[in-house]
Amino acid sequence: MIKNNVKNILNEPEIQENKRLVDETIQSLLPVEHSIQEINLLYQMMRDYPSRPSKGLRSSVCLLTCQVYGGTIEKALITASSLDLFQNWILIHDDVEDQSELRRGGPALHHKYTIPLAINAGDALHGKMWSFLYHNRTILDNQTTLLVINEFLNMLNETTEGQHIELSWIHENQWNIKQDDYFTMCKKKTAWYTCITPCRLGNLIATNTDLNKNDFVNFGENLGIAFQIRDDILNLIAGTKYGKESAGDLIEGKRTLILIHLLELASTKDRETAENILSADRQTREQNYKTILELIHKYNSLKFATEMADKFSLSALTEFDKIFDKLPDCREKLLLRNITEYTVSRDW
Repeated sequence: MIKNNVKNILNEPEIQENKRLVDETIQSLLPVEHSIQEINLLYQMMRDYPSRPSKGLRSSVCLLTCQVYGGTIEKALITASSLDLFQNWILIHDDVEDQSELRRGGPALHHKYTIPLAINAGDALHGKMWSFLYHNRTILDNQTTLLVINEFLNMLNETTEGQHIELSWIHENQWNIKQDDYFTMCKKKTAWYTCITPCRLGNLIATNTDLNKNDFVNFGENLGIAFQIRDDILNLIAGTKYGKESAGDLIEGKRTLILIHLLELASTKDRETAENILSADRQTREQNYKTILELIHKYNSLKFATEMADKFSLSALTEFDKIFDKLPDCREKLLLRNITEYTVSRDW
């Protein structure tokens, strides 16, 4: 009987081995040193985020999906590694845009090396990602290689559109945001690179066709929303284990489901207090974020967000079963389902 292990999914030997293989692939394909001192520093910066502790679940989803559909890890390894590289370069830029201070337990790259150098390192990793994907020609046929690249292009478009929605809310100091607006942002910013594209890529590489790619959209959108809500919750409750500054989303002024719920239910006085703090400069938010936390607890907004995360997670599992029940049971399929459940039960 195949053992079901959701809470300890990161300790499963297959997940750990997938991460090891992906980490080795990334480190082997990234440049190490250069005779020019300045470029040598660039190479060091490019290796920084990929060397920090991470779960590596997106790349594992790609590898496991490929196996479930009859493919091999070897055929999907460069593609899975490129997914991790995508996350790393986009996080470098994201940290600059959000003025984040910490990433994966250490200083954000722009705090270590300045904003211009960090942006350039992100650009360099972005370019290296496409180099990785071009290298796929050595293991995949040309048509599949191009289809994989097209999936990355689509993922990049969706993710940056979602990021733009969120950044625009902050730029325009907009707080009249509905829950559906937040869900739309999550579908674009989070769902595509967290779930939809990793699944589509694994299926594509295994079957050499993209005919089934739409099967994963509803599943991935529900899972992406659940993932993002859980991320928002952890930012407030997980502390240093989360790898970012405590309550960093409040300090950065991010619009979360937690805050949307709070502002929907708050009295006129409490809403005015919250909006005055959240609309102020970063220093003011940093000095007064505990007042927002008190209001969040007063209106049970964390409880509401947790219930919504559970709701979307259940919908994702229902969609998962629709897609994968027609396939033979195997260890890889169980691990994929456990990852799906883990996204809303994780504590970091």
